[in-house]
Amino acid sequence: MTQQLIAWLDERLDLGAIRHFVSEKSVPVHRHSVWYYMGGITLFLVGVQVATGILLLLYYRPSAGEAYESVKFIVSQVEFGWLIRNLHSWSANLLILMAFVHLFSTLFLRSYRKPRELTWVTGVLLLFIMMGFGFSGYLLPWNELAFFATKVGTGIAGAVPFVGDFMVRFLRGGDEVTGATLTRFYGLHVAILPAMTTVVLGMHLLFIQRQGMSVPPSVEAREKAGARTPQIPFFPHYVLHDVMWWYVALAVLAALALFLPWELGTKADAFAPVPAGIRPEWYFLAMFQVLKLLPAHIVGIEGEVLGVLGFGLAALVLLFLPFLDRGAAEGRSSKLVTIGGVLALAYMVVFTIYGYLAA
Repeated sequence: MTQQLIAWLDERLDLGAIRHFVSEKSVPVHRHSVWYYMGGITLFLVGVQVATGILLLLYYRPSAGEAYESVKFIVSQVEFGWLIRNLHSWSANLLILMAFVHLFSTLFLRSYRKPRELTWVTGVLLLFIMMGFGFSGYLLPWNELAFFATKVGTGIAGAVPFVGDFMVRFLRGGDEVTGATLTRFYGLHVAILPAMTTVVLGMHLLFIQRQGMSVPPSVEAREKAGARTPQIPFFPHYVLHDVMWWYVALAVLAALALFLPWELGTKADAFAPVPAGIRPEWYFLAMFQVLKLLPAHIVGIEGEVLGVLGFGLAALVLLFLPFLDRGAAEGRSSKLVTIGGVLALAYMVVFTIYGYLAA
C-alpha cells in the first residue's frame, strides 16, 4: 500500500526529480563549515515560533480588557500553558540572536558575493521581519513594561521627516497607545508578518537551493589553484548534522524556558506613572541608547531626527551591500566591508551592554 501511495504521488508530483536533485546535491566541507548550520538553527526556531504561537492563539484574546487576563489564564490555568508561553518568548529572542549570528557569519565569509546577491537581500529582509515580529509581539501581553516601551518605540517613528506623524498614528491606530494599538499589533503579528515571512523565506530557500552553499574566498582561491574541496552529500549526511544542531538549540531553549520563566508583570495602565528603567528588547537597545545620548540639536537639526535617518541609511546599506561592494560583482570582496562588519558588531555588543547597565 505504501509503494502504491508513493507511486500515485510520484505520478502527479514528479517525486523522482526531487529525489534525483537531493541525491546529487552536496555541501562543501572546510574549517568554516560550522557556520552553515546557523541558518538551519534559525529555521528551526521559526518552526518553534509557529507551533507555539498557534497553541497560544487558542486562548489569547486581543483586546485591552482581556489580553492580560487571557495570558494570565494561559500560564496559570491551561495545562502546560506556562511552558508554551516560555518557549514562545525565549525562542523569539533566540531566533533574532541566531539571525544576527547568521547575518554576520555570512558577511565575514563573503557569502553575499556574485551570484548570491538576492540570497543576501532576502536574508536581510527576513531579519527585519523577525525584528518586526519581536516589536509587535512585545505588546500583546498588555503588561506595564510592554505598554510604555511600545509608547516610546512608536514615538521614535515620529522623528522621521515628513511622514513621522503619519507613521505614529498608523502604528498606534490613533494618537496614543490604546486598545486599538493592541488590535493593530495583533493583526501584524499573526497575519501580515507571517504572510510576508512565508513569501520571503520561500524565496530565500529557493535561492539557496539554486546557488548552493558558498565557500570563503580563501577556499575558492585554492579551488582555482587546482585544490579540491571535500564534499558531503546533502542527504542524509548534512541533514543529520543539521538535526543534531536542532537538538542543541532545543536543549538550550528548554533550559531557558524551565529555569528562567518569562515574567508577566502587572497589567498596563495608561494613567500609571512611567516605571523606572523602561527600555526596548535587547535587539533594539543599542539603537535606543544612541538616540538617548545624542544632543538635542546637531548643526541646527534635531539629534533624534539625525539618529533615525542614520539608522535608516545603515539599514539600506546593509540591504544593498552586494551591489554597493564593487568587488562582490567580480566574485570577491573588499577588506573595508569586513572592517565595517567588525565595527557594527562591536557597536551592537558595547551599546547593548551599556544600555542594560545604564537602565
